[in-house]
Amino acid sequence: MRALAAHFNTLLFKRRPWNVQSRNVSSFNGKDEASLEQEAERKIGWLLKLFFAGTATFVAYQFFPYMGDNLMHQSVSLLHVKDPLFKRMGASRLARFAIDDQRRMKIVEIGGAQELLNMLGSARDERTQKEALKALSALSKSDEAVKALHNGGAISVIKSTPDTFEDAEIGAYKSNLLKRFQDLRYDISS
Repeated sequence: MRALAAHFNTLLFKRRPWNVQSRNVSSFNGKDEASLEQEAERKIGWLLKLFFAGTATFVAYQFFPYMGDNLMHQSVSLLHVKDPLFKRMGASRLARFAIDDQRRMKIVEIGGAQELLNMLGSARDERTQKEALKALSALSKSDEAVKALHNGGAISVIKSTPDTFEDAEIGAYKSNLLKRFQDLRYDISS
């Protein structure tokens, strides 16, 4: 055990231990003691790296799901702020979170879809409209989220958003959203 502790001490501080006596070790390959020590240090180094990576993965797996829900709630809270910059940041975050149906429905459940519609309806500048439409487009990839958007009056809000000539993405997001509603047999004539 003392030899192992002395070896770890050498690895940590990169100096020769003062109380370990060196022994002549002969091997059948003809490797000398220095090469054996280097090989052992390399193997133990990889073992420590793998142990650290495994521990970090386990901690991340346990910790980040809670952090994700909290960030979703914070992103929806950003949509309540009057400053358009914070609203755009919240919408951008929600667009990035909406990567699968489970997360899209979580956003709908916590009120993110309705807040995005409110944001789109009250947006005065094109950048805010674009971020709201982008987030709504990300949510619309789920059929259940589209149903919730339709029940929230999304079609009239989307249609009332003015088209701009400077930013063609707004028109693209609008047409994609309206096409998605039409594909799911929702009446878009209203």
